[in-house]
Amino acid sequence: MDFDALVDKIQKFEGVLRKNSIVKITDSLKDVYNINGKTLVGFGDDSSAIDIENNKAVLVAADGIWGKLIDIDPYWAGYCSILVNVNDIVAMGGEPLAMVNILSVKDRDVGDEIIKGVVDGCHKFNVPMVGGHFHPDAEYNVLDVSIVGIVDKNHMITSFGAKVKDKVIVAIDLDGRQYPKSPLNWDTTLDKDDEIVQDQLRVMKTIAEMDLVSAGKDVSNPGILGTLEMLLESSKCGARVYLEKIPKNDDVSWEDWLRVYPGSGFVLTAPKENTDEIIKLLKRVSLESRVVGEIISDKKLYLNYDGNEKVVFDQDNNPVLNLT
Repeated sequence: MDFDALVDKIQKFEGVLRKNSIVKITDSLKDVYNINGKTLVGFGDDSSAIDIENNKAVLVAADGIWGKLIDIDPYWAGYCSILVNVNDIVAMGGEPLAMVNILSVKDRDVGDEIIKGVVDGCHKFNVPMVGGHFHPDAEYNVLDVSIVGIVDKNHMITSFGAKVKDKVIVAIDLDGRQYPKSPLNWDTTLDKDDEIVQDQLRVMKTIAEMDLVSAGKDVSNPGILGTLEMLLESSKCGARVYLEKIPKNDDVSWEDWLRVYPGSGFVLTAPKENTDEIIKLLKRVSLESRVVGEIISDKKLYLNYDGNEKVVFDQDNNPVLNLT
């Protein structure tokens, strides 16, 4: 394997580079994101958390589905709009409650396929779609979905809690396939039993309530290492990761594996003494998880392979989010 080329692919991956422009929006919203004093986490987490007292917080997230995915497979785009939103809630130890959507269509047949995917996703993850807004005469096909959930604010997983010497855990369902029309989607849910899929969601709430992890995120568009880097930037630290320790399906190349968007996958950080219990809980729901590295004070993400080490991300030079 060409290690230098692999690192270069990760750094130049579109799923990573598309995140860079977020800072322009977040900087503009700094004065209003906590205007009522009830916002519990800053920008950079999977969901926003709003204090509703009684030790509870409402989680709020939204995802706009990439237009390229709608063009490739509108049914899959609709299905994934549910998957990605649900994962944003459970990654924080929360329980998804309900979703709304905004659907704009130029082609009614495309719209019909999108809705079929949405319906199947709601059934698969057992979360209702309760309303939204429909533009039947748009000049484009666009789908946006927003979700709300609830979490115990004293047992909430965020991206901001990683500590130096914590261990880094990657957890992912290896029993899947590269979706035929979109190979960088690692599909582990569409044809799997609903109960297994929902068990993989519920385990994060269990882990949160047991206070086993210091930080966590669901693996999303930037891939495994890009997602880890977003967590590191929020926690203002770095990590040293060993490539061969990352759980991987043998049928997928490293180049693809480090860039896939999995149906069920998480990066977590935890004190060493908690790692065995975390791995045991994840294994019960068919999530293969391993300690792949350690949190360090140097604000860089180092990747080791076969005795060689490369800096993949440096928060001073090539961060993913660059939130200030």
